[in-house]
Amino acid sequence: MALVVVGSVAFDTIRTPAGEAQEVVGGSATHFALAASWFTAVKVVAVVGADFGEEHLAIFRERRIDVEGVERAPGKTFRWHGEYHGDMNAARTLETQLNVFEHFQPKIPEAYRHAPFLFLGNIQPALQLQVRRQMNRTRLVTLDTMNFWIERAPAELRQAFAEVDAVTLNDGEARLLTGLANLRQAAQAIQALGPRIVAIKRGEHGVSLYTPDFIFKMPGYPLQEIRDPTGAGDSFAGGFMGYLAGTGDVSEANLRRAVVYGSVLASFTVEDFGLRRALRLTREEIDARFREFKHLSHFDL
Repeated sequence: MALVVVGSVAFDTIRTPAGEAQEVVGGSATHFALAASWFTAVKVVAVVGADFGEEHLAIFRERRIDVEGVERAPGKTFRWHGEYHGDMNAARTLETQLNVFEHFQPKIPEAYRHAPFLFLGNIQPALQLQVRRQMNRTRLVTLDTMNFWIERAPAELRQAFAEVDAVTLNDGEARLLTGLANLRQAAQAIQALGPRIVAIKRGEHGVSLYTPDFIFKMPGYPLQEIRDPTGAGDSFAGGFMGYLAGTGDVSEANLRRAVVYGSVLASFTVEDFGLRRALRLTREEIDARFREFKHLSHFDL
C-alpha cells in the first residue's frame, strides 16, 4: 500500500563530537522516505532549489521512492546548520536558511491523493491541515511536530491534531504541549485532542507507544557510539509507518512490530553522518537488529 510523506528536503551541515559533515542531503522527508522504502512504495511531496541536482534526486530514485511530488523552485534548497555537544538528544541550531522552503505550498499530485497512509512531516500546522484535507481514503494519518510550532502556532496545531490518527513527538515536546511532566498523562491529554495513537520518542531511552487499548515501551538500542543523531526521529517514523503501510495491518500486534522496526531504522541512522549509514544499509542488517531488539526486551514468566 502506498505511503505519502510531506516534509522537508535539505542540505545539512552538522558538527558533533565525532566530527563534521558539510552540505549533506537531509531533511525530514528524506530520512523518513529512505527508512520507509524498505517496506513499501513511498511518494514524496517537498520542494528543492535549482542547486538540488539529478545526483541528489538519484538518492530517492534508486529506491522505491516516487519524486513526482518534489517541486523544483527557483532559488536555493533549504539549509540547516547545527551541532551537538554533551547531550546528543538535543541539537543546537547555528543557522537556518529557509530559502525555497519559506514559501512552500505542498502540491499533492492526483496520483498521490488516494494513498491509504500519510505522514505529515514537521512543517507549519496550517500546511499539514491543508495536505490532510486534500487526501482521500486514508486509513492512517500520522503527524510530526516540534517545539517551534507548539509555541508559535498552538491553535493551528490543535486543529491539525483533531484530524489525524496518530502523532509522533519527543518527550520534551509532549510535556511542552500539555504542561504535564508525567508522560502517560501527557499522552492521554494528547489523545483527548484527537489522535488515538501517540508515539513519544525518548532519544537513547527508546520510544513509548500509547493507544486507548495498550501501552508499549521499546528500549533504545545500546550503541557504543552515536556519531550524528540528525534524522533519527524521522527515520523512526519512516520505519514505523513504512512497516504498517507495507503490511496493510494496523492491529495491536503489528503496531508493536512497527515500533520495533522504527527503532531499528533510527538506531542505524545515528551511526554515521547524514545518510551515509542509511545508504549502505542492507535488509539482512535490519532483520538481524530486529531480532536483537526482541532479545533485549524478552523474558520468561
